[in-house]
Amino acid sequence: MGTVAIIGEAVRVAAYGPAGALVLPAEDAEAVRTVWRALGPDVAVVILTPSAADFLADVTGGPPRVVMPR
Repeated sequence: MGTVAIIGEAVRVAAYGPAGALVLPAEDAEAVRTVWRALGPDVAVVILTPSAADFLADVTGGPPRVVMPR
């Protein structure tokens, strides 16, 4: 079974850690892109905050993405 990664603002993603998700806080475009590029092959799906999704709008490839509601 693969890992679920959560990328976005720390206040929105922190609560997912105790559930076993890989929590990757990233507050701006550069940080979001950095953690995206560092995702390992074990990541099966990525949950993004709306802001993080906006920062990755032009990025193709990688694991499937799900965007949290605004």
